[in-house]
Amino acid sequence: MSKDEFDGSPEGEWEERGELAWNEFDWERYLRAQEETVNRYLAYYEVFRGHPERIDEVARHMEWETEAEASAAGAVNEALPEPTPEEFADEGDIYTLHKNPIFISTRALTLLVRRKWELLAGQPGKVTQPLAVSYLSSLHQGEDQALLAIHALEYGDYAMAISLFKRALSGLNRSLAFLNDPAAQRQPAVAAYREEALTALFDLREIWLRVISECRTELERPVEDEES
Repeated sequence: MSKDEFDGSPEGEWEERGELAWNEFDWERYLRAQEETVNRYLAYYEVFRGHPERIDEVARHMEWETEAEASAAGAVNEALPEPTPEEFADEGDIYTLHKNPIFISTRALTLLVRRKWELLAGQPGKVTQPLAVSYLSSLHQGEDQALLAIHALEYGDYAMAISLFKRALSGLNRSLAFLNDPAAQRQPAVAAYREEALTALFDLREIWLRVISECRTELERPVEDEES
């Protein structure tokens, strides 16, 4: 993912918008539309689950790629399903954190693995209680730190974003450790969940690592480049 994908609104955009005459109902409709965007990401993710470059393919179909990347990608396969979110008047002019591609992909993939775990853990005898609670807690910790990191990206604080993403990765690694524990894998339901969840968890890690790499590139850029 390029820098353009994780950067937020241009500096001063909030000031240029003037007063936003939206009430609570308008914001509720807006938030529901953004939730549909997360679902659209998940729909594409299921389509490309077996693709070796599924992260990039999903981003391309979400139309997050740069013009150069779009040109290199060629024509979009028209046979693929095109799930679209509900549209609202003037919604395209409003930018919030919910439209950040890293926010969307993080919410989508964590929702995917958490939802399936909750369904599994809710069945008596499928998962031991300590594992059910500990794994869910580690997932939450990873997502929470990642969302804080995305807030840092929005403010252009790349160093803080790196630190927070590293904390998110720590939580994700704990989640993997729980699933890889031999005692957990002896539980058939957990072993089956693990096989399905590993793909999404590793993709989530890949996305965060990419952003960390690009943040470091930004920090290493000479000041002269920004002033020229």
